[in-house]
Amino acid sequence: MNAAAAEAVHSLWTTAAEPAAVDKIGAPTIEYTQLAPTLIVVGAAVLGILLEAFVPRRARYYAQVFLTVVALAAAFAAVVGLAAGGYGSTKAGIAAMGAIAVDGPALFLQGTILLASLVAVFTFAERRLDPAHHGHRVDSFAAEAAAVPGGEHEKAAVKAGHTTTEVFPLMLFAVGGMLVFPAANDLLTLFIALEVFSLPLYLLCAVARRKRLMSQEAAVKYFLLGAFSSAFLLFGVALLYGYAGSVSYARIADVVDGSVTAVTPALADTMGNDVLLLIGTAMLLMGLLFKVGAVPFHMWTPDVYQGAPTPVTGFMAAATKVAAFGALLRVLYVVLPGLTWDWRPVMWGVAIVTMLAGAVIAITQTDIKRLLAYSSIAHAGFILAGVIAATPDGVSSVLFYLGAYSFVTIGAFAVVTLVRDAGGEATHLSKWAGLGRRSPLVAAVFAVFLLAFAGIPLTSGFTGKFAVFKAAAEGGAGALVVVGVISSAIAAFFYIRVIVLMFFSEPKPEGPTVAVPSPLTMTAIAVGVAVTLVLGVAPQYFLDLAGQAGVFVR
Repeated sequence: MNAAAAEAVHSLWTTAAEPAAVDKIGAPTIEYTQLAPTLIVVGAAVLGILLEAFVPRRARYYAQVFLTVVALAAAFAAVVGLAAGGYGSTKAGIAAMGAIAVDGPALFLQGTILLASLVAVFTFAERRLDPAHHGHRVDSFAAEAAAVPGGEHEKAAVKAGHTTTEVFPLMLFAVGGMLVFPAANDLLTLFIALEVFSLPLYLLCAVARRKRLMSQEAAVKYFLLGAFSSAFLLFGVALLYGYAGSVSYARIADVVDGSVTAVTPALADTMGNDVLLLIGTAMLLMGLLFKVGAVPFHMWTPDVYQGAPTPVTGFMAAATKVAAFGALLRVLYVVLPGLTWDWRPVMWGVAIVTMLAGAVIAITQTDIKRLLAYSSIAHAGFILAGVIAATPDGVSSVLFYLGAYSFVTIGAFAVVTLVRDAGGEATHLSKWAGLGRRSPLVAAVFAVFLLAFAGIPLTSGFTGKFAVFKAAAEGGAGALVVVGVISSAIAAFFYIRVIVLMFFSEPKPEGPTVAVPSPLTMTAIAVGVAVTLVLGVAPQYFLDLAGQAGVFVR
């Protein structure tokens, strides 16, 4: 081999470097204590999957319910411990290599999500509402989710007394994603958390025991529209990364403010391109507003709320809204304070249309679950009024409203599961006529929840609305408050119409019956009523708590 050929061959090789010359990749530092709530929930979800694999079928239900309740309670205790240790105030900081923020809003929202989920578990575990099949008690979920609706496999599964206990680990995975979503401190963590809690929800929507086809249709609609919203969000992430050269919230905020000092030539070229920033921000907000259920990204809400199993609807309506608004607050207040003059007019328009559309369209609804869906859209508009305030009071009012709203919602959907006829839940409004005479206690409890939704004084709904409207007015959004009050008046009409229907209409002889629930659903409803009245009559402690938790770390 001549020298040139040998040199060419050697150019394909490399010699081993001295060990001392290699820069070692540092191990990541993870603050496990600060991440304990999320780690407990995700660990329990993985354990729940193992229970499905190894525990005998007859014991799975009890094992899964016990594991889920213990995990959520332990995670809530961890949140309380972190808050008591000062991580919501003096020790607030960024954990997990910059991926997760541990601060007041994050801990407050995580505590709300965990408590709401704990109450929702009781509705998931309810097994006394339907008559027993072949000697087996049944819940709201399909006997065998993979079976064709009405097919031989499904009939055999019902006869054998099978139940879809996988709903409990799915719920825990969803809660795990929701805990990370409002605490995410970079855009990639935000996207991963979104997918972690969305995918289990798509599945949970599809496993109703009754009306299987409507349930599966709801899940497909939710999945398709959710996939579009995720794509928009991810495209927004890509554009913002192109603009700022980073996915970190603090870094993007510095580039937006113009306070960044060390700039590479490549970044200098993109920083001057506000088109990337504005389009990226718009796409990011579209993804978040979809999860919130704001108009015009609300199309999925009524169909999914109606088709999903009612316990899942209650869980989604409460916990998803809390997580999504938490993430929206952090993006607007931490990443984009330098763009306030750009995003506020857009959010004004979204809030006004959301409040009015939710209230007006709800009047035309004849199904109680669809009515509550449009009600939740209107409430998204009211909460957006607090977001638009762009003040510390705006943050604390939104946190309080989310806490109050989540328990009212779960309680209201728990009541819906009790009113039944031969086909399962009787959700058509005509079936609720005269319910107050047939079952005064159930009708009275539902009336309390409806009055809270309407914002009547001495309920949590009034305190929450007063707080967000006051913050909006002080933040210079007085016109928005006027629209909010008009929307509330329109909404009060259809809430009170349902109360009049229940108490002042003659009950039909072939009307539905009110099932006697187990202590599980009774507990869920009782907690909802208690929180609604306590936050309405004596809200000051909780308003102060939300006020103390209103400062984001950056």
